[in-house]
Amino acid sequence: MTDLYRLLPEEMEDLMIEFDQPRYRADQILYALYYKFPQNISEIKQLPKEFREELVNKGFTIGSAKEVHKIESKDGETTKLLLNLEDDSPIETVLMQYPPKKLLGHPRSTVCVSTQVGCAMGCVFCATGQMGFERNMKAEEIVSQVIHFEKILSSKGQHTTNIVFMGMGEPLANYPETLRAIQLLTHPRGFGIGQRNITISTIGIISAIDKLADEKLQIGLAISLHAPNDKLRKWLVPTASPNSVEDLIKAGKRYFLKTGRRVTFEYALIEGVNDSTETANDLAVLLRNNGSHVNLIPLNPTAGDFRRPKRDNVVEFERILYNSGVNCTVRVEKGVEIAAACGQLRTDVLGKYNNTGIKSQRQ
Repeated sequence: MTDLYRLLPEEMEDLMIEFDQPRYRADQILYALYYKFPQNISEIKQLPKEFREELVNKGFTIGSAKEVHKIESKDGETTKLLLNLEDDSPIETVLMQYPPKKLLGHPRSTVCVSTQVGCAMGCVFCATGQMGFERNMKAEEIVSQVIHFEKILSSKGQHTTNIVFMGMGEPLANYPETLRAIQLLTHPRGFGIGQRNITISTIGIISAIDKLADEKLQIGLAISLHAPNDKLRKWLVPTASPNSVEDLIKAGKRYFLKTGRRVTFEYALIEGVNDSTETANDLAVLLRNNGSHVNLIPLNPTAGDFRRPKRDNVVEFERILYNSGVNCTVRVEKGVEIAAACGQLRTDVLGKYNNTGIKSQRQ
């Protein structure tokens, strides 16, 4: 079976040639996929019935994920979906919306996509990292998450404005499929979102960061640092290499030099672990005047014993960095109460479908 969402526009044209169809059929299919959201090939009415039947008979299909549960935050600005992939693997994806800057403008709508079922990185404070790794996702499975939310948004006269690869899994550990998903989502004949509206968040796979820089894309890069020294980082991120802190800072500089895109270092603040003034000063020494940005993320509730720092500690940590010449902000979290915020995504399926077709969940 081949999902049509997997095909780049040029590949779609090649497929039309194989089926002895005119090239414009490719654009008919692409328009339907990214603007009309058909559930199956039979709904692409622009195509002749015989051709639709031929596609189905040759093993082509549409859609690789099914929505089985949706939950919204109280303010209505964050929505989390539980999706089942074709093999019934459950994953979570999130929509975060922010008020428009102009009175009559559209809200900023950011879709946070997953790239793996589970995660092998093992970060001790991350819910996904504690659930283990099952498999990589295919590019079409990544794209389908965006399509699910785009269909919801289009019904409101809105659209996806940003995409962040910050859901379940490590995007750069699934490099080929992550890259193909980006190509599909940014292609002007595909989903058509601007490259600068996409950000990849990585725990720090050096070789993959350098490879991504060589792609000459204009996407943003966020590196999860979380500590100013290797000993602490190795404890928080068990898969970290012996010299990971220095190596990641250097990799960030190389990425900036090749792409011109400022790198963000993400730093999850954990009470009593990495939120002291001493730690802040150590981090400031590492990052002052290197052109990067630090995104401070007060820890979100997960299944572990780690705690969120007090507000005064967060403010002091930010003050130390800022006064040392480090560009930094504290992330405005969305969806904490529905376990949709950073580090919270974790799908534990308990039993089979109930009468409503929704699987039970434990966050």
